[in-house]
Amino acid sequence: MTPSQASPSYRATERTVPTRSRERASHDRELVHSILDETSVCHLGFVRDGAPVVLPTLYGRVGDRLYVHGSTGSRPLRMAGQADPGLEVCLTVTHVDGLVLARSAFHHSINYRSVVVHGTARQVTDAEEKRTALDALVDHVVPGRSADSRPANARELAATAVLRLDLDEVSAKVRTGGPSDDLEDLVLPHWTGVVPLVRGYGAPVPADDLDPSVPLPAYLSAL
Repeated sequence: MTPSQASPSYRATERTVPTRSRERASHDRELVHSILDETSVCHLGFVRDGAPVVLPTLYGRVGDRLYVHGSTGSRPLRMAGQADPGLEVCLTVTHVDGLVLARSAFHHSINYRSVVVHGTARQVTDAEEKRTALDALVDHVVPGRSADSRPANARELAATAVLRLDLDEVSAKVRTGGPSDDLEDLVLPHWTGVVPLVRGYGAPVPADDLDPSVPLPAYLSAL
């Protein structure tokens, strides 16, 4: 039985239960996946030479695993490729859905959806899993794109390293709704409410050297 079949929720651990605003936290597997699937960039944190490092990078999800990739010469990928236990990391993803403007400066906030993953990243060495992971990375940016592009050749695969991070210690945190002003501030004459932030796509711009006979793919029209 796979983890996703075993339970609708991820297990709560000391690292995945927040100390503040616990009511906003969730370990629901479907919610975690929906937040991860809606954006393309994560922040990968680890310790290098005794100091914290956080890198923005693309990622892809396959079931209960996340994959990130980079050059075989990059420091975190080399560190994860060393003998077990791999590289201890913290990976985060955040969506900002709205600016929450309160009457008081103290109660200004944002509406957001976030995921935090703790775990050990390991380098993918199996060739088939590596190809699956790279396809997932491409399709995570634009669904359907991996089937409409040339796969990586042997030279490119040799120059590319992929990290695998299992979704084991993971949680989501969400804030929705309007401002939470103090009762004594409700009479103040300041505008208050939420400014929604909406993500959108512009019309695709063809490359200068694109053959005019090549049509716009349906998966791009769908965006």
